[in-house]
Amino acid sequence: MKKWFTLLTLALFALALTACGGGAPEKKASAPLKGRALVVYYSRADENSGVGYIEKGNTKILAEFIAKATGADMFEIVPAKPYPKQYKAATEVAKKEKEENARPEIVGTMPDVSKYDVIFFGYPIWWHDLPMVCYTFFDKVKLEGKTVAPFCTHEGSGLSDTDRFIAKTTGATVTEALEMYGTKAQNWKDEAKQETLAWLKKIGYEK
Repeated sequence: MKKWFTLLTLALFALALTACGGGAPEKKASAPLKGRALVVYYSRADENSGVGYIEKGNTKILAEFIAKATGADMFEIVPAKPYPKQYKAATEVAKKEKEENARPEIVGTMPDVSKYDVIFFGYPIWWHDLPMVCYTFFDKVKLEGKTVAPFCTHEGSGLSDTDRFIAKTTGATVTEALEMYGTKAQNWKDEAKQETLAWLKKIGYEK
């Protein structure tokens, strides 16, 4: 009797673990990736953590590496209302936007993604998430059926599950992501470039 009770307990425990997983598994892209590509990115210059005041955002540096290596077109997400130049003030605005699930307006006309097979999507990690202006882009441009290759910069928070957020929000097939310290992208560009090229090779992108 005791043996059967133990087996039943283990079975219920395994079932509970399965249930905690929740939701459908995200779709992962398999190599090689081919076709016309577009690099979409949001990047903020001015004062940043670990690098001080900068003229070119950390994520933009990676976006340019990718565009040059792949021959992809580029689209920069530009908020209609710029974030404060000071780092602390910018983080406070970003936190408020996240708490309100805001959708900041974007300047310009959205790209026609129907012309592209692969979308490289870049962003900094803000409060363990993508900046809310990236979700504005997702609302305006339908990426379902596309392959999205995420890349991000951070100062210690890592990817923060943002590849999963992208898959859930867009319905796109998502590749393995590139995540890099902003300090590396900004201060050790040769090393950052080689790491970016290695990632492109790993996910199997071919022109």
